[in-house]
Amino acid sequence: MVLFFTSTAVSPSAIIYMGKDKVENEDLIKYAWPQDVWFHVDKLSSAHVYLRMPEGMAWEAIPEVLLNDCAQLVKANSIEGNKKDNLTIIYTPGDNLKVCDRRCGGNGWLVMKLNI
Repeated sequence: MVLFFTSTAVSPSAIIYMGKDKVENEDLIKYAWPQDVWFHVDKLSSAHVYLRMPEGMAWEAIPEVLLNDCAQLVKANSIEGNKKDNLTIIYTPGDNLKVCDRRCGGNGWLVMKLNI
């Protein structure tokens, strides 16, 4: 079951969605819209959180309050990450994502980092 959230930190409000497990996370990667932005705890397991970008917003210019909503949600849904005081959240547009096995190696994504 995909979980949906509404962030009212911005106007108009933004839709955020999240997978509940690994299988669902892989399905979300396959069906993400190119303009969706994916969030994940760097170097730890965590939920995959997606921001459905509001019309006219560039991913490089997401307001800090909205970044914080997504970052806090991904941190809260990381078994190890939610116990840490300081960690890095990575995010990238959905069209940079692909499902692959462990043999893929480096991802080559354009990734932004956010320390929370």
